[in-house]
Amino acid sequence: MIEIKNEELVRELIGELKSFPKYTRQLINLANQNAQGTRPRVVGQMTELIKECPEKTYDGWKKWYISKYSDRIENAIEKINQMVENLKNAIELIDKPMIQKWVEELVFEQTFIGLRVQEAILKKVASVKRVSYRMAKPEEESKGIDGFIGNTPVSIKPDTYKTKNALREEIKSSILFYKKTKSGLEIDANELLTQ
Repeated sequence: MIEIKNEELVRELIGELKSFPKYTRQLINLANQNAQGTRPRVVGQMTELIKECPEKTYDGWKKWYISKYSDRIENAIEKINQMVENLKNAIELIDKPMIQKWVEELVFEQTFIGLRVQEAILKKVASVKRVSYRMAKPEEESKGIDGFIGNTPVSIKPDTYKTKNALREEIKSSILFYKKTKSGLEIDANELLTQ
């Protein structure tokens, strides 16, 4: 097995490693997620642009992109900078009582509601399929299974899960996606109902 460390890969391809003070990269990333500053509509579709670029070196790519799209980088910077300012203002409002309120809401309310939502979804889909359902056991949960509809293991995820690239778990069961609406929940159970 041959391994290339991230640092070695960056040095090989780009020639330099950028360093950031502790936590700043995470905060800028959070600001970017909220501001959506590096979405394709702002900076362009990178995979297509890299293919389009006649240069095959890092320096060539950078010069080519800037010569054609320098305003896009500035737009991204402005969007992210504004969100960093918003986050700075929000951080000033955070104190220990607010953190306590947040932790209690997550641990008590959201966990309770989340588990109850899972059971409600299992029950509803099982009734449509005219089969039984059950919640997963702890050993099944560790495999990404939230419950069973009939004998079929299912995982229940909000529809926003489809866009979360950061989540790397591998789910080997059918997935029921749901979306909260003003009137309740919309459940996408097509994968399971067509089996």
